[in-house]
Amino acid sequence: MRFLSQVMTIAGKDLKSEFRTKESLNAAVSFALVILVLFSFAMDPTSDQMQEMSGGLLWLVFAFAGALVLNRSFARELPNDCLDALVASPVSAAALLLGKVIANFTLLLLVEALCMPAFGILYNLDWTRQTGWLALVLVLATWGMTVIGTIFSALTVNLRLRELMLPTLIYPMMIPALMAAMRLTTILIAGNGISGDDWIWIRLLIGFDIIFTSLAVALVDVVLVG
Repeated sequence: MRFLSQVMTIAGKDLKSEFRTKESLNAAVSFALVILVLFSFAMDPTSDQMQEMSGGLLWLVFAFAGALVLNRSFARELPNDCLDALVASPVSAAALLLGKVIANFTLLLLVEALCMPAFGILYNLDWTRQTGWLALVLVLATWGMTVIGTIFSALTVNLRLRELMLPTLIYPMMIPALMAAMRLTTILIAGNGISGDDWIWIRLLIGFDIIFTSLAVALVDVVLVG
């Protein structure tokens, strides 16, 4: 119970801080919407190929916009040596990491929820036909992206070029989850259910989340304390 309380305290602190300034949230939503608008001019929304590319386009936007949120995860603790105070506090490193993961996960889901209606309007696609399954894919893929992004945010927090290094590190790691999310999202936006061989992508996302969450929790002490 104490561990869970610490996790939720860290998550609540980060969410309150972000909603007070909205720096990362505004930047991520604005960036995602600009990319969606630009691509809508470059592509024909009425073409059959648009539906085939929908999942890839959507997750490309989410991955780039997500980096803006994840990059601020530990960077916001640098002023006044707040990060050193958190590391020295009675809060365990695992609780600190998971609290920040939950806060980032909430923010990324909010960004995605705000972008989905714009995506449907700009590309003339009805993404609501398999809402339940689509929500599951968004949750699983976003959690994986958040865990990897948060642990690497801690790793790069003291680097001068952390804004450049973070995407460089997390995107190669995210390739399996992004492939699964793109494939499943394309199927679901087309109005088809998940069946047959498509279940392997769901299992891949679940396995990816379990493996990288476990690794992040196990290694966070080394990352933060050294």
